[in-house]
Amino acid sequence: MTVRLPRWTPGQRIGLMGGSFNPPHEGHLLVSRLALQRLKLDRLWWLVTPGNPLKPVDGLPALPMRIEAARALARDPRIAVTGFEAEIGARFTHDSIAWLVRRAPGVHFVWIMGADNLRQFHLWRRWRDIARLAPIAVVDRPGSTLRALSSHAGAALAPFQVAESDAAGFADRRAPAFIFLHGPRSAMSSTAIRRVGPA
Repeated sequence: MTVRLPRWTPGQRIGLMGGSFNPPHEGHLLVSRLALQRLKLDRLWWLVTPGNPLKPVDGLPALPMRIEAARALARDPRIAVTGFEAEIGARFTHDSIAWLVRRAPGVHFVWIMGADNLRQFHLWRRWRDIARLAPIAVVDRPGSTLRALSSHAGAALAPFQVAESDAAGFADRRAPAFIFLHGPRSAMSSTAIRRVGPA
């Protein structure tokens, strides 16, 4: 099976940020650029998922439409948009990362997520195994700082936390490793945008 992946070479540091991107917005770009800068990543891939297992899929736009919208927004040449999860039949983050680690040996993958997602990370399928597959970088989100770090998953990852001052070398660390990044924050969310509806 031939799967279309963004370009990669062994030794690269590549951030992975998954989501339904329904719709993609400036908050996604803010998190991505912060991660690229602070973690000294070579590339960052937006993994546009077929659907979030923890959310209803009713009314979810077709995957090609969401990929097209994400590409239109992600104007940074370091950000690549991919829908490879649908091609390999992956529904869960663990399966996607495990596939990438096998498919792209030598790449230093880092899983990127917002602090709001860390609060519910313990609900993800095989979340502890995800932490063993790739270092995890959590980017602060408004209203989530303390609740994220004190969450079930935040407490479980605490022994593997790396100081924010060591962010530049974080991508080269072996998993499990965890870092919490602070910086410019956006309260924007896809859910809020959908509630408001088109302008």
